Amino acid sequence: MKKATVYIVLTAVLSMLMTISCNQHHEAEYHSLKDKIEVESIDFNGVSITSEQYIGDITTVEVKEGVHSFLIPERKGQITSFPCVECHTEPLQDLQEEGKKKAHWDIQLIHADEEIMNCATCHNGSNMNSLQSLAKGAIDINHSYKLCAQCHSDQFKDWQGGAHGKNIGGWTEPRVVMTCVNCHNPHQPKIQSRWPSRFNTQKVKERE
Repeated sequence: MKKATVYIVLTAVLSMLMTISCNQHHEAEYHSLKDKIEVESIDFNGVSITSEQYIGDITTVEVKEGVHSFLIPERKGQITSFPCVECHTEPLQDLQEEGKKKAHWDIQLIHADEEIMNCATCHNGSNMNSLQSLAKGAIDINHSYKLCAQCHSDQFKDWQGGAHGKNIGGWTEPRVVMTCVNCHNPHQPKIQSRWPSRFNTQKVKERE
C-alpha cells in the first residue's frame, strides 16, 4: 500500500473516531473550554448566567488589550484629590523651590532603586492629571496598568488573559477585572505578609 493511501485511510479513521467521541459526549460544538463556557452561559438550565449581579455600584471602563476585551474599575473617581491640577497649578520643578509647602509628605517610594525611579518617572510634571510612559507619552490615570506593563510584561500578559489579578464575579460576561493599583500600592507594590482576618475553626474541626 502506498504512503499516500495509508495517510488518507488513517486520516479518515481518525476523523471518524473524533466524531464518535464528540457525539457520545454531546459536545460536538465545543472545541475549547472557552467555547463551552460561552455557549452554556447564555442559558444554563433555563437561567441566563451573568456577572452583572456582582458588579454592584462599581463604575467601570471598557478596555481592549490584544484579543481581550473586558471592563476595569474606573480610577479617577476613587482619588479624592483628583483632578491634580486643582493644586498643581505650576510645573513640578517650580513647586520644588525653597519655602514652598510640601505635599504628599506621607508617601514613601519603595519600588525600584532611587537612581532608576523617582516621582517624575511615572508622574507628568507638566500635566499632573496624567501619568507618563518611559518615552514621556501621556497615560490616562484610568489606564494606569499601561504604566506597570512597561516593566512587568509577564504579569501584564497573565493579567490580560485572567491568570493574574482578580475577576469580579466570574468568567461570564461582562468580565470585570481589577487593575494593578486595586491590589498593589503603586509606591510600595510588594504585598506585605499578614495574618488571616479570622481563624477558621470550622476547618480545624473538619481535619480532626
